[in-house]
Order: sequence, then structure tokens, then C-alpha cells
Amino acid sequence: MNLITNAMIVPHPPIIVPNIGKGEERKIQNITDAYKDAAKRLIDSRPDTVVIISPHAPSYFDYIQISSGKEAYGDLGQFRDREDSFHIRYDQELIEKIDAACQEQGIPAGTLGKQDGLLDHGTMVPLYFLKELPEHVKFIRIGIGGPNARIHYALGQIIARQARALGRRIAIVGSGDLSHCQKPDSSYGYKECGPKYDENIMNILAAGDFLALMDIPEHDSEDAMVCGQKSFCVLAGSLDGLAVKASAPEHSAAFGVGYGVVSYEPSGPDPDRHFLITANAQALETYNERIANEDPYVSLARTTISHYIKGHELVLPGTSLPEEMLTGKAGVFVSIHENGRLRGCIGTTAPVQECIANEIIENAISASTRDPRFPAIQPWELEALEIHVDVLQPAQPIPDESSLDPKKYGVIVTKGNRCGLLLPYLEGVDTIEKQVSIAKEKAGLAADEPDCQLERFEVVRHT
Repeated sequence: MNLITNAMIVPHPPIIVPNIGKGEERKIQNITDAYKDAAKRLIDSRPDTVVIISPHAPSYFDYIQISSGKEAYGDLGQFRDREDSFHIRYDQELIEKIDAACQEQGIPAGTLGKQDGLLDHGTMVPLYFLKELPEHVKFIRIGIGGPNARIHYALGQIIARQARALGRRIAIVGSGDLSHCQKPDSSYGYKECGPKYDENIMNILAAGDFLALMDIPEHDSEDAMVCGQKSFCVLAGSLDGLAVKASAPEHSAAFGVGYGVVSYEPSGPDPDRHFLITANAQALETYNERIANEDPYVSLARTTISHYIKGHELVLPGTSLPEEMLTGKAGVFVSIHENGRLRGCIGTTAPVQECIANEIIENAISASTRDPRFPAIQPWELEALEIHVDVLQPAQPIPDESSLDPKKYGVIVTKGNRCGLLLPYLEGVDTIEKQVSIAKEKAGLAADEPDCQLERFEVVRHT
């Protein structure tokens, strides 16, 4: 039996609250009107519990936090609104059920982490429009985290299942803004990808195409500076397997930030709308295609990372590796990218292990867990990783920068006990000056630091 009464995707600009907007909110009147309509639909659906997913609730890279405790408070005083305040009571029974189910199913979500009992504006702005809810209605507040869209979607599925188990009628609020770079005079300026992103996701949301929602690359939402996409995925997951009617889609970018409203009325089961099954199958197919074309160097790095992250023992494959990996020695760099962005890179300029294979193993572990620029890679990231292994050739001293070519040679800059290295053919490093400058920066030297020793080297890149 379906116990999801209603769902709505809404923005959370404080300016939409009249005591904050002071008339400016009228510039997004279409959003205000759609917000009120969506809120009325939700209230009229008579939920027992309202689940609000907010990107401004407590957030962790490796975990999706569900707020816990008896109740929470908040006001909009930080936005100079001294009148609007909020007090909600949490549905502790349902929260405990969701938490336990996440642990059982290995979903990195639950009630761990600091719980401060204070509401965020991503929760309070929707509450402003839901103030006509009866006093007996309880709430669940959920943040978003680093895990991918499919994990957020799976959390939504768990919420729906546990609500059914308790016979709880629930409504879902996906709070989130769209692109924050819609106009040149906005806080974040203008980026061409901003309006394009908004047009795409509003079409997706209006159509209820939750498979396409999960397919939006994370780097697209990051480039467009979006905060709501994963909130929407949790909402979508709660509606998995249900027919839904989307109503009153509205959009505005009047303030340079994309605001979208969509209201969903779920009905009966729809066997064609179990989207996570398809999304997982597509992700597995992409992963299998990627690893099928990897050479033994990259395959060893990937296997090492996977085993280490999962806590499994790694046994060197021995005879299945090329002879040069077992007998040769060289410095090795392991570079990891995820969704087109660097996720870790650690290496050695000269061999420190007994063979190249061991060099790869040690540096793969370091690149995935010890690069100080990034948090350690989590199990749910493994399938999305792109891995390169660079085997360094012996470095050669050079008299000056004229002997460099960033498309062919890497560079080592040394002065005293400071040393910086930069690999060749890196994206965005297309001049000698930039290559040397970055290498000096990595060495802790000023860009104009004189009398530095320079060495160049070539690499054999394995992909």
C-alpha cells in the first residue's frame, strides 16, 4: 500500500519570506504562488510525518545524516527576521527504523554525527509555507552528503519502505536551489552552464523522469553551482515504483539563482518506474567497459585500491603480471580522477620498492587514502574512478626552462631541501611558464624564485 501522500520540490531563498524580502519577493511572484499551491497540496494530503531533505542541514562527505532527538528549533534572525521562528517535533520511531535499515543494507546514512537541534534555512523556508500543518504532524530532517545520486535515491526508497512498515502517512519535501550562476551581477557571476542546467533539470523534474535525474553528472551540477540535486534524488527514491502526476512546474532566475517548484501527487504502483535497478545496471555496464580496456599496470592499481578500501587482503597476482612489473624498478605516480576531477595523486620520483608492481601498490594506496588535498576514497566511489599509472623514466638535469615541453616532459624543481615535481601532459598546463610555476609552488617556492635546479623526465603513461 502506498503511504506517500504528496511530494514537492521547492527552493529555499530567505528573500521569499515577506519579513525578509520587504517587497523584493514580488520579483519572484510566480515562485511564491507555485510554492503556496504546492504547500497547500501537501497539507491537504494529510500526512502524519513530513520529511524535509535540506542541503544546509548537517552534512558529511562520507555520510548522509538524519537529524535525531525529540525536537528542533530555529528562526530567521540571521536574515534580520525577528518574527518568524519554528519548532518541530521529530518522528523518533520512524527515524530509528530508517537508521536501522540503512545499517542493515550498507547505506552510508543514519543518525551518526553531531546533533545540535538547530534548524537551517533550507528547512525553515519550506516550514514557513507549511505553517498551516496540524500540530500533531511530526518531521524528519535529512541532510545530503558526498555519496552519489544513486545512494541518495536508495535512501529515499528506505524511507518509503519503513513508513509503510509503520503504517505512517508521509509527505516528502526536496529543498534545494538550482544553478547559482545565472546572471553576471549575481553573487557567483554568470556561467553558460547555469541556464542550461536549469532548463535541463526542470524538464526532467516536470516529466518525473527520475532515471534522467540520477544520470546528471555530478560535475555538471558542481560547475553550475547547484545545491538541490541530491535532495531531489532522495525525494525521487521515495516515489520509486509509483505513478506520479507532476503539477505546477515553475522556474525563476530573477535574482541570479535558479528557483524551481514542482509538486507531485503519487498514485498506484507502476512497474516501469523502478529506476534504481536500471541506474545501477547502467553504472555497472560503464564500469565493466572501463576496466575491460585497462592494461595490467592500471588493473593492479585499481585492484589494490578496491581491496584496500574494502578492507580485503591483497595478494600480488605474480605470474599473471608482465615480467617488467616484477623485475623492473622505477618511480611511479598513480593518479585518480572521479567525474572528470582529480581525486588523488601520489607517487615516487625514484624507485623505493623492490619492483614496479610493489611501487604501484604502495602509491595506489597512498593516492586513494593519504593525499592531503582530499578525503580518503569511499567504497561507493570505486566504480566511478578513472586511474592512470605513470612510470617515470630517469630524470635529466637541464640548464634552463627552454629545454622543457609540458606536452612531453615532466619537470622537477629543486632548491636546497625543497623539491617540487609536475607530470607532463596535464590538462590546463600548456606552457612552460605555468608548468614551472606550479612545480615551484608544490616545492613551497615563489614563482620568481631564482637559481633553482631543473630536471626533466619522460613518463610511460598507462590508462
